[in-house]
Amino acid sequence: MYSHASESLIKQAREIQESELQKFYSRLMKMLQGKELGHDTVDSLQRLHLILSATKYTRTLPLELQKRFVALLSSPAEQHQVLSAAVLRETLPLTGQELNYNQDNLGQLNSHAAGLLLSQAVSRGDLSSLCTQLLRNLESRPSEGPTHSLMHTLPVLNSVLTHSPECLSEDQMTLVSKKLVDWLRYASVMQGVGTSSGGFFTGPRSRQPVPIAELDGSVSGDFFTVLCVGQGFTEDQWMNVYSFSMLRHWLLTYHSSCSTTVDAANRLQLSLSLSHSHSFSNDDRSEVDGSVVSMVSATSSSSRLLPPKERLREKAFQYCQRLIEQSDRKAHKKTDTELQKACLVEAVCILDCVCVEDASLVYRTFPCIKALFGRLSSELSYARVLLPIAQFYLNHGEIAAVDCENVWKVVFGRFPTELFNDPFLAHELLRFLRLNLESIELRVPQYTRYFPNLLKFLAWDSPAMVDDFVDLLPSMVTTGTAVELLHTLLDLPCLSATLVLQHRSTCLPISEPVGRNFVSLDAFRNPSFRGLFLFLLRTEAGSGDTMDRLSTLHELLVEAADWPRVTQCARTVPVLLHVFFNTIVTIADEKLLAHLILVMLERSSLLLNIPAYIKEIHRVFSCHLLRLCKLHPSLVVNQSHELLEFAGSTANVYSKEELFTHVVWVLGEYLSVSCDSRCSVSLITSCFEALEAVLFEITSSAPPTGTVCPAPKVINTLMSALAKLASRSHDLIPRVSLFLSKLRTVTRSGSVAWCSDEEDLVAIVTRGEELWSLLKAPGVAQSVLTPPPHVIAPQWHRDTNEMSAYSYYMRPGIVMQQEEASTHCTIVGSVGSKGFIPTPTLPVECSLGSKCLSVRQHQQQ
Repeated sequence: MYSHASESLIKQAREIQESELQKFYSRLMKMLQGKELGHDTVDSLQRLHLILSATKYTRTLPLELQKRFVALLSSPAEQHQVLSAAVLRETLPLTGQELNYNQDNLGQLNSHAAGLLLSQAVSRGDLSSLCTQLLRNLESRPSEGPTHSLMHTLPVLNSVLTHSPECLSEDQMTLVSKKLVDWLRYASVMQGVGTSSGGFFTGPRSRQPVPIAELDGSVSGDFFTVLCVGQGFTEDQWMNVYSFSMLRHWLLTYHSSCSTTVDAANRLQLSLSLSHSHSFSNDDRSEVDGSVVSMVSATSSSSRLLPPKERLREKAFQYCQRLIEQSDRKAHKKTDTELQKACLVEAVCILDCVCVEDASLVYRTFPCIKALFGRLSSELSYARVLLPIAQFYLNHGEIAAVDCENVWKVVFGRFPTELFNDPFLAHELLRFLRLNLESIELRVPQYTRYFPNLLKFLAWDSPAMVDDFVDLLPSMVTTGTAVELLHTLLDLPCLSATLVLQHRSTCLPISEPVGRNFVSLDAFRNPSFRGLFLFLLRTEAGSGDTMDRLSTLHELLVEAADWPRVTQCARTVPVLLHVFFNTIVTIADEKLLAHLILVMLERSSLLLNIPAYIKEIHRVFSCHLLRLCKLHPSLVVNQSHELLEFAGSTANVYSKEELFTHVVWVLGEYLSVSCDSRCSVSLITSCFEALEAVLFEITSSAPPTGTVCPAPKVINTLMSALAKLASRSHDLIPRVSLFLSKLRTVTRSGSVAWCSDEEDLVAIVTRGEELWSLLKAPGVAQSVLTPPPHVIAPQWHRDTNEMSAYSYYMRPGIVMQQEEASTHCTIVGSVGSKGFIPTPTLPVECSLGSKCLSVRQHQQQ
């Protein structure tokens, strides 16, 4: 919100009257006509900008005043340029004439005027006209205009191409390509004349041209590049720098043979721009002399016979080769070292681009790239340079038939291990994976082995990385990695805590008292527990699905449960688990899915002690357990022993309520001959007895100390499961009927210890009475509780004319109407040989919902 003073100024600006505004225009016009513009003029310009921007209406300035503002764009004072450009952006151009007026003054172009030009170009025609003027300016000789005019031309042209690449004609593209060749390859090799400080010794000898120098101080023996230094720079040297900065964009935009190649090239390029700018100021000079002659040969006369596009490609290749050679020189300034890294990134990307366009250049480029990788692979400070090198190997390694294994060991192995806490590298590496995922899966099969290492980025900075891993995780899920990957995802909070401990261990020596205040840090340094942490920090998969002493690890990390990184990481795990299960169901067979069910049951009690995390994991497990069993009902019979062991434990009712409820539902729903012919009477009986014991125990005593009463859905699910099993083995019906009758008798005497809410108790009793009534007619009970497939998959119809939401669905012989979010049903008609026949409505109440709407039940009712 604005302060009170700011609100007052904005209010005044909005409420200014037209007469006052015209007077203000007149005073400002007189100020701008003066020879010198003082502080009063600046204040008036700022006030005018506030008046124009404070209202949603766009105003039009008087013609003469607008011309004064246009002239002010070329003022030597940048403050005046900024203010005049800001004012003109808030006004309407005068019938399209303002753009043309600015184009006539391109000789005085600067960045602020260029931004105004682009903002006033409202159509492709305006942009084409602007490009024509810019290119005409490029063709002019230096003597025809100010020497600084060309310096802003290429950046403006580059911005225009970004918005509208099609605005240049073929002849114009040829012209730009020729100019880029001249600036890149034939810039002056002598330093520009620096600003003289005057004095007695100022004379012709002090103004003699001096050769440009390398970053190590030696005299340059080859053509000028962005990595050359000097006391001053000529215009063509500045154009060399600008040309290099836009070269990759130009090649990607105009130098592909067809549009599909452009799209492919754009997908393959990493957006690794120059991370640091280099200041070519007059006092920027190296301090050590020496001479190193470049290995890049001079341009052959045959290259002059090439077409403009191919010639530019050749010159770009030579320029980047020279930059790579220059980067091997020892710079004496830190800023120059950073400039070398940034130029290496851009140079490798440009080489990749030209090799995508012309595959014949791959064989000339690879020796240089291979040597560069060998020189930088051991230097972690050059990690961001190695990513474009990896991109080059990925794109062209197959053509050149080179071994890329060492590259992927560095990128997927060493980077995440040692630089997991570098946010810039993490972002660029994950973006590299996302942009090239299809190629990596095809050409780098060992990529999936490194998922424990790559997940370190997520464990360290989960909020920033979760979107990347939502896209990447499906590529890591295979039949060979699924089980270990599931364990690893569940252990991500532990990995996050371990990375924090590793970081603290290096930052806090043992001798310092602060470094001994963490129990978990002592455990991390303890050799007896070292194996637990080393497993979490493993680089590659394949050493085992999980560890034996998980509970011990969780005890050691108990204090990490409230660390910010750990809690943030725990919040992302459920999201990734959904992605994991959504992927695995598309590739796994029943054997693997059965193994995953065992892992879910086992790991439900082996999680880092973060209550919200444990609850959410149980919810995710419950959701996907139902999904897996619905897709493959035979899984319930295959894993019946483990599922019964889980459901037969009363402790799970109180500690894993969500998962327990769904396991019980799965047993009651799919333990049937109709789902699997192997389901025997003895299996149904053993399941019934296990669930019966649990239900009897929780309804005959108070919950254990420190726990709450089980939710009504737990008891209702248990009763429903018992009724379903009894309907399939009629010998069990008397046992469940006896329990349900006792339940009604016990609740009549008043409150019970196992249910604290009266409404919940009423719902439980009501469900018990309904099941008891159904079991009195075993045939009806089986058709209701275990309906055939054509009943549980009805045809739905929606009446759009009804104001209230009703669902209409057809049973054999009957059409039902059910109100959404309700269990009240109405028979509205019947279906016979003559089609739908309306009948007098017959309301039917059924608390079991749509699963109870069977023909036989309603016909009897």
